[in-house]
Amino acid sequence: LEIGALPVAEWYDHQATVPRVLNYGTAAAWAFARRAAFGGFSPNGKTNPLNHMGGSNDNRWTTDAASPGQTDTILALTRQGLEEGAIGIGTPNGYLTGTGLKELSLVCDLAVEFDRPTYTHIAYMANIDPKSSVESYIRLIGLAGATGAHMHICHLNSTSLQDIDRAVEIIAKAQAQGLHVTTEAYPYGTGSTVVGAPFFADPEFTKRTGSDYSDIELVKNQHRFTDRDDIMRAAHEEPTDLVMWHYLDIDVNAEHRRMLDASVTYPGGSIASDAMPWVRPDGSIYEGTEWPLPPELSSHPRSSGTFTKFLRDFTRERAVLPLVEALAKCTIYPASVIERCTPQIARKARLRAGFDADITIFELASVTDRATFTDMNRPAEGVVHLLIGGTLVIADGQLDTAAAPGQAIRCPRT
Repeated sequence: LEIGALPVAEWYDHQATVPRVLNYGTAAAWAFARRAAFGGFSPNGKTNPLNHMGGSNDNRWTTDAASPGQTDTILALTRQGLEEGAIGIGTPNGYLTGTGLKELSLVCDLAVEFDRPTYTHIAYMANIDPKSSVESYIRLIGLAGATGAHMHICHLNSTSLQDIDRAVEIIAKAQAQGLHVTTEAYPYGTGSTVVGAPFFADPEFTKRTGSDYSDIELVKNQHRFTDRDDIMRAAHEEPTDLVMWHYLDIDVNAEHRRMLDASVTYPGGSIASDAMPWVRPDGSIYEGTEWPLPPELSSHPRSSGTFTKFLRDFTRERAVLPLVEALAKCTIYPASVIERCTPQIARKARLRAGFDADITIFELASVTDRATFTDMNRPAEGVVHLLIGGTLVIADGQLDTAAAPGQAIRCPRT
């Protein structure tokens, strides 16, 4: 949802040809509409969206303000995605930092017209002004107030870096005033993105973020960068290579652990994995369906362990949250983000007679993540049964590799 896809109809048509264990859906990719408007690019709904986030030496679509004509094209392509059933608009503003507020306000107007959320990666990530994470949240909240758009903040934990306390204060104040702002987090002090992300190129990156370049690690080979020149070389060679950014050291630093907890336990906030694709040793994205996953594949461990880690750590072991609240963060809270515009969701995330049987049955005493930053694709444990639309996908702890009951989640087409 944060990035989305274009063309949306082509994306849904392609996904329908692939065996899907879980239900699936997408937002309209404002970023790809922008790239198309700047010229030399045609989005492909069959291509993994991350592959569209790089692969060009012309980066004007990320760094420059759009002309009036380009803005018209951006809005037209995004509108087409909404008309084709997209679940809102993906607005990864942090990767398109040249975008002006006028353009963003028009994108938000479009979201309001269709009554669908925007899913925003905030514009800036830094602990200090100017262009701080806090400034970005204030921009986003201002857009919610000025346009009436539902602004959903993606991964509150990682985009806030080490200024989480002020970020949650500001978001809570916006919500108390009735602004439609929602958020999510995942239970790791490590983020993941592409090596070509523009914030790594900032000459003052270490001063502004509190991280060293050695905190950034290539997923495909676990290389830790030594300095700005090292990461710039990697970004030039393969800008879409995945990296992990270890911005909090929660295992040894109690203050870092407290900050992460503040984002994960934010009242009403969802748990969302921000799962990254699996990649081969050469960095290319794996599109296969083998199970267990081939041992050479890697990704951020959140792609395997987010929800089981959350239940193990925050409920069973540390008792930070009661079980009912933890389950709400994994079910009804995320459903509430999209149910206004997606009628199918009104029959999900609730255990009621006649509702869709999307049900996870787990042992709280044993549910756990097993993926680590060195063994990234180890499967989680403790889920006894999993039903999707009434079809058993996991039975007695074993995945049925032939089961593919996943259905498209989609807004009504116009």
